[in-house]
Amino acid sequence: MLRIGLTGGIGSGKSTVAALFSAHGIPVIDADVIAHRLSLPGTPATRRMVQMLGPDIAAAGGGIDRKRLAQRVFTNPAERARLEEILHPLIRAEMQREQEGLAAPYCLLVIPLLIEARQRDLVDRVLVVDVDERTQLARAMARDGRSEAEIRAILGAQVDRALRLKTADDCIRNSGDLAALKAQVDALHRKYLALAAEKPGGR
Repeated sequence: MLRIGLTGGIGSGKSTVAALFSAHGIPVIDADVIAHRLSLPGTPATRRMVQMLGPDIAAAGGGIDRKRLAQRVFTNPAERARLEEILHPLIRAEMQREQEGLAAPYCLLVIPLLIEARQRDLVDRVLVVDVDERTQLARAMARDGRSEAEIRAILGAQVDRALRLKTADDCIRNSGDLAALKAQVDALHRKYLALAAEKPGGR
């Protein structure tokens, strides 16, 4: 099965793109969804995060307060590294587990930090959702209710746009409307079906 790694900066539109591929019947495995699941009350990862980073990141219900955690780690590289030490191996293992038994020509692995976490080996191709920084800021602030300073701190922890584009095998430009975005996804879907058919063991 062909594995497409979908990545892009905050506010670029990864979730919308993933939903459009899903509408074609393509399995989507999302690192952020897995991370959220790992951060629920009572999980080993939650206990390790609280133990390593302190009880102030715990939510009232016993899970992780993700907004408070983000405020901590995106302004403190050392703490971000400790968090990644806990989560990245678990997310990687779960993404590989979720691929087992999939019956599809290709699947989409949504990995926001694919480049930063050096996870290129998990995928066959890298698909970057690209958008200019001003649009990123506006979208992320409107979606998350965070300040510009908070969003810029997150942007600062991600690779810059030029490097991300340099690593891309394919690119979606997400500066237009939904129809334009869907047309790009439809074209890539046809391309990936053809590539999957050519892959050894493809169908």
